[in-house]
Amino acid sequence: MTTDQDLRYKKVRMGAWIGIIGNVVLAIVKAVVGIMANSRALVADAVHSASDVVGSVAVLVGVRAAKMPPDEDHPYGHGKAETITAIIVAVLLFVVGLEIAINAIKAFYEPIFVPGMAAIYAVIFSIIVKEFMFRYKIRLGKKYKSDALITDAWHHRSDVFSSLAALLGIGASILGGTLTIDWLVYADPLAGLFVAGLIIKMAWKLGGEAVHNTLDHVLHDEDTNEMLEEAMKVEGVLEVNELLAREHGHYVIVDIKVAVNPHITVEQGHKIGKKVKDRLMEDEYVQDVRVHINPYSEV
Repeated sequence: MTTDQDLRYKKVRMGAWIGIIGNVVLAIVKAVVGIMANSRALVADAVHSASDVVGSVAVLVGVRAAKMPPDEDHPYGHGKAETITAIIVAVLLFVVGLEIAINAIKAFYEPIFVPGMAAIYAVIFSIIVKEFMFRYKIRLGKKYKSDALITDAWHHRSDVFSSLAALLGIGASILGGTLTIDWLVYADPLAGLFVAGLIIKMAWKLGGEAVHNTLDHVLHDEDTNEMLEEAMKVEGVLEVNELLAREHGHYVIVDIKVAVNPHITVEQGHKIGKKVKDRLMEDEYVQDVRVHINPYSEV
């Protein structure tokens, strides 16, 4: 019988594989056409797609690690493996952006060539494929709460933006060559520099979000109100003193303190705590619940 976690793993893994295959094809097409058509912007875009391959492989590894059950060393599970993977992808994206920027700046001090029309067709093809991959992965990532897949999806969206910039740069460069406007020919490496800026900005944003989620981020009150209400419905719970839901990758670990009648037995208090845990665990997003029983006081 297939569990929700097994289904999630299969879907997210499929998303990662689609990313790997798609990026390999795009990287090869753009690199070959970019070199043949003398387009630095397209070659830079090809490097960006090649980095996506590494990113998608990292997602695949992270998703597999996150699926591992809790053990003695990791009693809360391995859910943060995906968030760590998201950080790795963001760092990789940042490094690629810097590399593209350096190469684009160097181009202004070297002989420049007018790109061929084949570069235009390759970029348009890339934009269509990348937009499809972004929409597919962002929907899948949000549905299954996968930080790694969402980060990888935005990696694809950054490719769309970079390809649009490359398209404008290549088009302007070809126009400059046709009309003999020398300065316009430099629009191609200028587009490469713009692409690098977009990539670096995207990497910084995604990396910051992933680091925030790694540092035991707890859900805000508005996100835990439903859990609070469910706990209060349990017979014997007189008050919820505290409820903390810590994000642990694609699931949360709940720490809750409930107040009960101070005159009941320890066994009765334990049973109430067990009912609270079972009730909250009905939500598939909740991986584990740690219940602390307090004596109720009106003071």
